[in-house]
Amino acid sequence: MSKKDGSNRRARYTVEFKLEAVRLVKAGQEASVTARVLGVPKQTLSNWVRLAEKGALQDAGERPVSAEQMEMARLRAELARVKMERDILKKATAYFARESL
Repeated sequence: MSKKDGSNRRARYTVEFKLEAVRLVKAGQEASVTARVLGVPKQTLSNWVRLAEKGALQDAGERPVSAEQMEMARLRAELARVKMERDILKKATAYFARESL
């Protein structure tokens, strides 16, 4: 299975990016949602969380992430969380509306 651009290079992320992703997961956001929003594989994010708990999260270096990118990633994650909450409330409203009939 090859990547769309044909590149075999692995993505590299800064420690700040990794720490922000870990913070989102530890704040209660689903790891799968966070990974999808940030554009990283779920297993990679799980590895970062495990390494952060051990205090062994390190910098990979070559892929700098600007403050704007960090903010956009945070906002995307928050938007995904809010949409998920909204969908849950919609389903609950429909369920209870059906029960009252």
